[in-house]
Amino acid sequence: MTIDYLMYLISVGFQSLQEYLALHVLMCLLPAFLLAGAIASLFSKESVLKFFGADTPKYISYTVAAVSGCLLAVCSCTALPLFAGIYKRGAGIGPATTFLFSAPAINILAVVYTAKILGYDIGAARAILAVIMSVFIGLTMSLIYERKEAEKSSIKTFGEEEHKHTVELFILLIAVLVAPEFMSSWGWKFTNQIIAWIPLIALTAYLSIKWFSKEELESWMGETWFLIKQITPLLLIGVFFAGIIVEVLPKEIVASLVGGNSIASNFVASIVAALMYFSTLTEVPIIKALTLLGMGTGPSLAMLLAGPALSLPSMIVINRVMGIKKGMTYIFFVIVVATISGYIFGLTIV
Repeated sequence: MTIDYLMYLISVGFQSLQEYLALHVLMCLLPAFLLAGAIASLFSKESVLKFFGADTPKYISYTVAAVSGCLLAVCSCTALPLFAGIYKRGAGIGPATTFLFSAPAINILAVVYTAKILGYDIGAARAILAVIMSVFIGLTMSLIYERKEAEKSSIKTFGEEEHKHTVELFILLIAVLVAPEFMSSWGWKFTNQIIAWIPLIALTAYLSIKWFSKEELESWMGETWFLIKQITPLLLIGVFFAGIIVEVLPKEIVASLVGGNSIASNFVASIVAALMYFSTLTEVPIIKALTLLGMGTGPSLAMLLAGPALSLPSMIVINRVMGIKKGMTYIFFVIVVATISGYIFGLTIV
């Protein structure tokens, strides 16, 4: 590789970064970070996780397990310890594995960013199918193993009261997040969007100061900043190298392995995603790069479902927490449901 070619690839990477850091993307990501920070600091995790107990009716425990990732704002790195905690504390293997699969995939940041970059159809499919398939995995794991386990006690020590204004704040932050997209779909010019968006932000800031104490606001901003500094550098690195991947990876190889929408292409995408480690959100620019090289829409979704749920490090942890037999069964089901989901999605959009 010559110096000139290397410099060219670096310039391609920076060009990819420049396109990514467009203002309309930042208008999407910054409110999403604020929302995730608010959920992490102001919403009581205990008020959600208490529903995972063995004495909770299954229709409640599985529903909460499948959708709580959105409310808990967990990513793949935090889902594992939460899963281990609730499993050891008394949650059945069914609700616990439902949570483990669904939570990282429906992280509010992940869903918003996927929809923004890859399209609203695949963003919605990622969230909906993650919920449905997580329940399937959980019920199957329960059917196979629950009867063989010793009876678990109910999860204790939970029950913190929710702040009375967290729901109102959640609604306001959702409004701040989606307002630019609605205004854009209505045909508003960008300057008009900004003019209409600023008063909504100001109202949210005013009510936040009025509703929450200084300590709560500091905790919120602290969590938001933690998410930004934890995720953004890795995300920018992912965008940088995704731009280079598009330039150097032969389209023929991508098209032959994960092009189209066959069972084989979806299976390959699921296996590759399961073996790789994706930091939160970095899977999106990488998958975007692969789609430009010919990866099919079905395999893209398969990778989005399998990637957050599994990686080589997470497989080790899962096997240690559940045991090798249960852990490998869970890993098998994740790859299977990601493959099937991607294949079905690919058929529906043809």
